[in-house]
Amino acid sequence: MPLLLTNLLGMNKQALEAFLASIGEKPFRAVQLLKWIHQHGVADFGAMSNISRDLREKLKTVAEIRPPLIRDTFSAQDGCYKWIVEVESGSGVEMVYIPEAGRGTLCISSQAGCSLDCTFCATGKQGFNSDLTAAEIIGQLWLANHALGGFGNPSAGNGPRPVTNVVMMGMGEPLLNFDNVVTAVGLMMDDNCYGLSKRRVTISTSGVVPGIRKLRGLTDASLALSLHAPNDELRDQIVPINRKYPIKEVLASVNDYLESLPDNRVVTIEYILISGINDHRQHARELAELLRKVPCKINLIPFNPFDGSDYQRSSNNAISTFRKLLQEAGYTVTIRTTRGDEIGAACGQLVGQVDDKTRRNARHLAQRAKAADEALSQPVTLV
Repeated sequence: MPLLLTNLLGMNKQALEAFLASIGEKPFRAVQLLKWIHQHGVADFGAMSNISRDLREKLKTVAEIRPPLIRDTFSAQDGCYKWIVEVESGSGVEMVYIPEAGRGTLCISSQAGCSLDCTFCATGKQGFNSDLTAAEIIGQLWLANHALGGFGNPSAGNGPRPVTNVVMMGMGEPLLNFDNVVTAVGLMMDDNCYGLSKRRVTISTSGVVPGIRKLRGLTDASLALSLHAPNDELRDQIVPINRKYPIKEVLASVNDYLESLPDNRVVTIEYILISGINDHRQHARELAELLRKVPCKINLIPFNPFDGSDYQRSSNNAISTFRKLLQEAGYTVTIRTTRGDEIGAACGQLVGQVDDKTRRNARHLAQRAKAADEALSQPVTLV
């Protein structure tokens, strides 16, 4: 039976030091390994020239640097890329690269599918299979840097990195895979790895209160809250986890986290605008009042249609009015430009290829089939 190799890709400095100690090596080698793996993108121990030959040979027998596999690549005319990445469970998860003037944002997945069933999100309709490991999460950034030319020649140095920002807004709820997400985020911000600014790494959550509170002292990454409704009654319908953690509790935990940070950081409030559901003038006024004591900026996201949803995108007039009312109330408001929708890479469209353990996808398909049959069975009135 072949020896099981230890994957070093998802290990932070402390974990690598412990691993090295377990094989009788000095802990200072951990920093060297981190730089080879994450700054130079090297997966071959034999190429790590400043590590002794004896250690390189030993590492080949006990360890590996194994990222997930890219199953498919899609590119859009606007410069966006979407990759289907195969993880250990056999499921395919999606990551998306969005280039903009002066920055490149990588949207990373944390789970294969999602255990939450937000009504506006295609991922939730796919059900849930598994949490991603830290190696599978940081591996997405590792793979994107390789695909986009982000790793330079170690002897020549690196040029500007194509990925300047990372958002944990792909498939899954990051705070339900807490330990692996925090480990991966730490690697993203580690100066021995990718060295991303704490303002350029964002953890997005639908409002998992225990997870938000647990972040204090473990990370200083930026935070985004998927709110999408200004009151509990409406949010209960479109973000079901609100029934467990209502808005008041969520916002209190967000404020506590912001207060723990050493700078004047704000939370990004994500608000998907769905025609006739949450885009009325009164909703904007309620939202303005709700967030009065929360340091925040608001990102309005026009709904992106997907198969299986009856929701519609809000009109341009409704979106403009909603933004104007919030701006008049004193908020900084942006409208997210829809990018990558032609390849199913826009916000809310990520579906991957998930082996659903919850059978949720089958139930949704059955419900839609039943509704279609009932509609066809209704008598037709001739006029």
